[in-house]
Parts: sequence; structure tokens; C-alpha cells
Amino acid sequence: MIHENFNRWCEKATADKDLIDELISIKDNADEIKDRFYKSLEFGTAGLRGVIGAGTNRMNIYTVGSATQGLAEYVNSESASGSVAIAYDSRIKSELFARHAATVLAANGVKVYLYSELMPTPMLSFAVRHLKCNAGIVITASHNPSKYNGYKAYGPDGCQLSPEASDYVLSIINKVDIFDGVKTCDFDKAVDEGIINFIGDDVINAYLDAVQAQSVSDSSYKFSDLKVVFTPLHGAGNKPVREILKRIGVENVTVVPDQELPDGNFPTVPFPNPEFRQAFESSLEVAKNVNPDLLLATDPDCDRVGIAVNVNGEYKLMTGNEVGALLLNYLLERKAESGKLPKDPVAVKTIVTTNLVKPIAEKYGCIVKDVLTGFKFIGEQIYLLEKNNEEERFILGFEESYGYLSGGYVRDKDAVVASMLICEMCCYYLNKGKTLFDVLYGLYEEYGYYYNRQKSITCEGIDGMEKMAASLKALRENPPTKAAGFEVVEISDYSTSVTKNTKTGEERQILLPKSNVLSYKLENGSEAIVRPSGTEPKIKIYLSTIGKSIEDGSALADIIEADFEKLLNL
Repeated sequence: MIHENFNRWCEKATADKDLIDELISIKDNADEIKDRFYKSLEFGTAGLRGVIGAGTNRMNIYTVGSATQGLAEYVNSESASGSVAIAYDSRIKSELFARHAATVLAANGVKVYLYSELMPTPMLSFAVRHLKCNAGIVITASHNPSKYNGYKAYGPDGCQLSPEASDYVLSIINKVDIFDGVKTCDFDKAVDEGIINFIGDDVINAYLDAVQAQSVSDSSYKFSDLKVVFTPLHGAGNKPVREILKRIGVENVTVVPDQELPDGNFPTVPFPNPEFRQAFESSLEVAKNVNPDLLLATDPDCDRVGIAVNVNGEYKLMTGNEVGALLLNYLLERKAESGKLPKDPVAVKTIVTTNLVKPIAEKYGCIVKDVLTGFKFIGEQIYLLEKNNEEERFILGFEESYGYLSGGYVRDKDAVVASMLICEMCCYYLNKGKTLFDVLYGLYEEYGYYYNRQKSITCEGIDGMEKMAASLKALRENPPTKAAGFEVVEISDYSTSVTKNTKTGEERQILLPKSNVLSYKLENGSEAIVRPSGTEPKIKIYLSTIGKSIEDGSALADIIEADFEKLLNL
């Protein structure tokens, strides 16, 4: 079947010369053929993500077309006059994939609203809601290396597609012939006929207005004194982040010159992920001459942002957990000071995000809701508040992987609003003579030294995926009784929705959707959470400790991490 598939692609995949060249180059390489054709890219609630290239297990116009045919039929099943918004980032072939998706939708009678240039993922979520579309598509692989691209599908609420809708789309994909079953049309003709429409400045400005409305600054802020070095990491954040900072008065912004322009090859940063120091190397070079207060780095689709803070001339990176805790504290503090804190405010975080936010929230009477990993679950909580006309209660949604959102104007993490609020926050505390690190350590002194870390174990290829599945199966069948010398007192298996007390045998239900996640709580309050990534061939271990100092918590996390690496045996 693999070689039959390969031969058919050699015959049919003629619409992209790069694919033809690739197929010719691997015709005598059985391993390469197998890797591209042993399976199809899986379409789930996160859409598609994979290496760009030829084959069913690759991102190309045919896998994109097949997914879009499924989405088109889903939209047509929901509405007789449906519409879909499309955005794309700077990745290799992103614009090609976006335009191809537009032609498939148009050929199926679905109206298309397409951004005319690369835009951040949150601006797709905004367009879906603002234009009242039935669905949305953004072509991006977020912070993955340059060989990857992806396809995220969104529902009418601006959240990523629901499991039910994803299942419907998948059912169509499974039935449709990837070459002969996908409808398409001429792009320019569809534009002339008004089926494909370019999204104008009115929508872009409406988005920026909505972002600016989340500001909690006042006239006492001295934004003109704040110095920022910003890098969009060759991605979509360059224009919107600079524009929103200009709007609030942050004009002393130096953009890293060799990372300013879009480039899907990411020549200066092979792994364009603001979670890692490597992404800041060019910024740190620029900082030597500029001496800024703050470094900002947004990932290629501008839904995540990382920062480094000037502490006596040394630039210290802050984690997503630390920034999330600081942002929640700042928003609650400022809203309380101004008398604008709503009754029963709500913050939403993922289960793998720091619990430091819970005592911070308690101080202000804020409710913290835990949800599964994935920002769509945070979006669902905003929807529930909106449904009850209580959207103003939502203060902040955030996850440890550098994603934040304030406000309900979109339903995905947004590095544009996060960049604005981080600059506001930095300026607010500098005016009080404090760096963000001073504020963070003040929170530690007040609430405890919460330490969080994530460990990723990569498992590439067919063998890697099989090893991951076998490792998790073994962990379920033979759960650990101790880690770092401390007893495991509670095990939660989110795939069965059961939490078990290992001492009493008592069980309670987990009131969240089922997910392939395992959690282990230790007698000293530490926790390890294990889950496979939804978008990458990795198993992730999330470690949480509370120590007498950050160093103490880190040392304990080292031991727990080593114990779980042995258990996973990957």
C-alpha cells in the first residue's frame, strides 16, 4: 500500500514543482518513502501539523486541500450561506497553503475572508468573531523549526474547532480522495466574483481597538521613559506589536534588525521559540548598545511572548509561569486600585500552570479555574461567562507555555495584548523603583517559593510514536509509589477521569474532558504531570515544587525529573 500510494503521488502530485522534485529524489529510498506514506497526518482539535513535503504524512497542498474539503462540508452542513476567515504566518508555503484553502472553500460555495498579508493567530480568532464567520483557518506551526507547517481550524466562537466538529471534518477527510475528491477553483476568478474577499484595515483597526481597551494604565505612567528591544523572530508580530505599543505611548522601541522581516527559514534562530534563551541571542546583542529596560520576543504566529528584564545591566529571562503570576497580580492590583475590579473576578489557567496564582487570586477574591492544556479550554470558560452576561468577570487566561489573554475579544492566546500589558506592568513598577524580578520575589516572600519546570523528551518517527504509547501504557499499569524519596499520595488519570488517593483507595471524578494525561502528587506537595504533546512528537513532564528558596525547589525538581525519566524509559 505504501508503494502504491507513492506511485500514485508521482503520477498525480503535479501542482507543486517542489513535490515533484522531492518524489523523484526519494524514489530509491525505501525508508524515506515509508516515513512519508506509512500514515496520514492526523486531523484533530489542533488541526494538522507536520513536516513540509510530499506524502500523506506531510504538510502540502494536497493534505491542506483534503482538510479544507472536510471543513467546507462541515460549514455547509451548518449553514446554507457559510463563510470562513483565513490567516497565515511567515512559514514556508504558508501563503500558498492559505490561498489553496481559499480556492477549495470557494469551490464548495463557502465565502472566504482572507488577510492580504501575514497576521498573528489571534487576529484570525478576532476576524472569525468580528465577521461572524462559521469557521476559521490559520496556517502556522507556531514555534516549531522551519521544516514544519500546520493548519489550525477554528469554530464560530473563535476557539479552535470543537471535538465534535473535528470528528465531522475527519470523517469527510477519511472518505475524500486526496486528489480527485477535493473541489477547487481559480483564485483570481473567485476574487473577481466576490467569493474570496480580502480583509481590510477596518478589521485590523477594530482588533487593535479591542486590544487597547484591555489597558489598565493611567496618566501617571511615563511610557516615554520605557526602553524596549523587540523581536518578532521573523514572524507575524512585527507590525501589530509595534502599533499597539505606539498607541499606548511606548515609542522607544528598537526592533532587532536581522529578525524584523518575515522569513520562514528562520536564519538567525533555528528554533523560534521565546521559551528558550537561544531566541534572545540577537536581542541581547542589540541590548548591549541600547540598554533597554525590557526585551520582548514573539513567536512566528505571535500568540506567545517571552521576556527578559534588565536587572542591574544583566538580562534575566522570565518563564511563562512567572510572567503569568506577575500579570494576574498586576491586573488585580490595578483594577482594585482604580475601583474597576468586578465582583467575583475569574482567572483561568491550565492544570500544568503554576499554583502560585492561587494565593495571589485569593487575596483579591478572584476565582481560579483549572482546565486542560490547550487554550481552547480557556476560551470555553470565557464563553460560559459571556453566556451569562458576566464576561467582565474574566481577568486573565494563561498557560505556562507563554500564552496569555486579557479580554474576551478573541478566544486564543494573544501576544499583542500580552506585549502591551507586560510593557505597562514593567513601566508601572519601574515608576515605583522596582524591576519585575523585584516584584516576583516579593510574591515569593509573601506566598511561597513556587518552582515550575517542564522537561520534553523527543520521540521522532514511527518507532518514537510507538515507544511513547508503550511508555505511557507501562506507567498506567505500574504507577510509581515514590519519587525523590517522597510517597505518591494521589494519582489522577485524565483518560479515565478518576483521581485516586493511594492511602485510602478513595476515588473522585475529574470534571474535565478526557485527555491522555497522568498526574502524581507527592506527600510534600510536589507534583509531576506527564502527557504527550498534542502537536509535536514529544512526551512532556511538568514539575511543580514549593521550596524554601528557588534553588531548593529546583534541586528537588531535578530529583523528581530524573525519577520520572527512568520510569518512562525513553
